[in-house]
Amino acid sequence: MTIKNYTTKIVVEKTVAEIESILAKHGALKIQKEYYGDGSVKGIAFIVQVNEQQIPFVLPIDLDAWIALLNRAVDEGKLPKRFHNDSAQGARIGWRVIKDWVDAQLALVETQTVKIEQVFMPYAMNSNGKTLYDQISGNNWGNLLIEGNTEEMKK
Repeated sequence: MTIKNYTTKIVVEKTVAEIESILAKHGALKIQKEYYGDGSVKGIAFIVQVNEQQIPFVLPIDLDAWIALLNRAVDEGKLPKRFHNDSAQGARIGWRVIKDWVDAQLALVETQTVKIEQVFMPYAMNSNGKTLYDQISGNNWGNLLIEGNTEEMKK
């Protein structure tokens, strides 16, 4: 399996601008970027109006994970050696994949089969800057999903 968008040459700034444009077209009220110390984009935060409430969300990139993915692909002979430890390419790929995901999710919102808050729920952010996923991931969250008769779920 090859990595989606692994050959992209599109700079991160262009991709992030495309993500911002997609979010704005779908009702984001505010959009801001968070940066690493070196000036590269670490995440995109945005606010969406849901009923009478403004909900903040954050779309982060785990650059170390993208570099590790590239390195594994190189080690397995699936990508050329030039990709090994290429953090700039990891960032370009990661943000392109995030852009594609955001675009696809918001296409579903356009069909009115899902709501924007459903799509981005794991990325909803509390006042301490933690996402909903972060808040529940260490708390045996599987138990939150199973209520009542589990036999129904096994059918």
